[in-house]
Amino acid sequence: MSTAVKTKQTSTTIPFKLPAIPPLEPGERLSRREFERRYAAMPHLKKAELIEGVVYMPSPVHFASHGRPHIQIATWLGVYCTKNPDVSAGDNVTVRLDADNEVQPDALLRLDENKGGRSRITDDDYIEGSPELIVEIAASSASYDLYEKKTVYRRNGVQEYVVWRIYDGRLDWFYLDEGVYKELTPDENGIITSRIFPDLRLNAPALLRNDMTAVLQTLQT
Repeated sequence: MSTAVKTKQTSTTIPFKLPAIPPLEPGERLSRREFERRYAAMPHLKKAELIEGVVYMPSPVHFASHGRPHIQIATWLGVYCTKNPDVSAGDNVTVRLDADNEVQPDALLRLDENKGGRSRITDDDYIEGSPELIVEIAASSASYDLYEKKTVYRRNGVQEYVVWRIYDGRLDWFYLDEGVYKELTPDENGIITSRIFPDLRLNAPALLRNDMTAVLQTLQT
């Protein structure tokens, strides 16, 4: 006669260990210092912004509605910089505007600080202060780019602000006039010319139909 030996099953519960630094969460209200501390602890996170003290974390980026127009704008600005050595372009770079606002614009142009530019490069390689021109790729007129961000950029003295509204099929180019954003009017061919940067021209109709050849021809004419 055989006897079965029963062994007692034991389980070990490993307690969950909270991270030393809390992660960023959309909608949180933080100081800029705390925002930067948490952001630095999340190297996998590609984009987060602090706008009026509130954390914004955009959803994953789509191709046709963001990725492609983003590179088109970056190309346009990059080509402009090749002939203007006192101007530099940035793509998704951190900009410290004030104590409650730290943004990552889709693209920007800044004038060299030694040439009268309003922003500077910090020791930790961020931009502090207001670039002369900022571009954002927005889904539609309902985007926060045309509300909260626009207010922040205006208040901080961003001289020109361009918003490409993808689903609306429209591009808005604002300039700052006595503390108020007004819209630049295109010429009879739909070309918009910057008031801040000489010879920075945008063939808006060509851009909206994804004709980058015409966009660059207009810029270089």
